[in-house]
Amino acid sequence: MLKKLSLVLASVVSAFAMHSAEININEKDLEISTKFDLGQFNETVEPDTTFVGVKYLNGSDDYSENENGDPVDVSGYVELNFLMKREVQNSGITFGIGVKANYTKVDEVFISLPLGLEIGYNVPVSIPMTVGASVYYAPESLAITNADNYLEYRLEGSVELIERAAMVVGYRHLEMTFNVDGNTYDITYNDAAYFGFRFDF
Repeated sequence: MLKKLSLVLASVVSAFAMHSAEININEKDLEISTKFDLGQFNETVEPDTTFVGVKYLNGSDDYSENENGDPVDVSGYVELNFLMKREVQNSGITFGIGVKANYTKVDEVFISLPLGLEIGYNVPVSIPMTVGASVYYAPESLAITNADNYLEYRLEGSVELIERAAMVVGYRHLEMTFNVDGNTYDITYNDAAYFGFRFDF
């Protein structure tokens, strides 16, 4: 009986494992991302726990500034990411740990490998709703080229309006410190609210 129950439970969990694609915008920025659930490709990986993804952010100068508060001419931001997460004993709360490899150019090339924590909560209401937050940080030891350190944090909420399609509202802050010829300076690459849509497949 226990074996049959385990097989049924595993089948149900597999049915809910999904890849996702997301597009977020505001008046000036465009952000596109996708995540792939490794549980759909590898039977040894539990579904909905391990993800790889890619993201592109076309950030606007209007939401960027240097340490003096002056606008900065920014270019596109690209990242590859890996995330492992688990739900805490059917509480609706999930914790995740992740790593990214990111690249952009603001006068100088910036590459870093930030590590991060993510938390999410499935709000117990009639329509699927989640809220979450994440923070990623790369100290000097995980910074490459002219990078000195990197900090990113986000707050985000989503509501599944129709099955496998959700509306997303959030806020992001990406901050970079450059080290060029021994001189360090800070750049706020992007500091903005956004909204968009996520599609699960």
